[in-house]
Amino acid sequence: MLQNLTGWHALIILAVVVLLFGAAKLPALARSIGQSVRILKNETAAEAGTVPAAPTDVAAAEPHTLLSAPAAPTAPVPARAMPERAS
Repeated sequence: MLQNLTGWHALIILAVVVLLFGAAKLPALARSIGQSVRILKNETAAEAGTVPAAPTDVAAAEPHTLLSAPAAPTAPVPARAMPERAS
């Protein structure tokens, strides 16, 4: 049934969704769908007995080291010292 769907079909479905819900309500709709999927995953995992660990803030857990860019050469490099590019 879904094998015959093409890009045009998806575009038409998207246009119908925009017309039905309006462009202003689409972000809220997507957010609520995401929350529903997250709740479903948590409930499914709880039934199976394997509750996933709470997501941690990766930015706070791992300190980042800022690296500076290498200094630019002060003298121009002669053309013969530069490696040749393979064509």
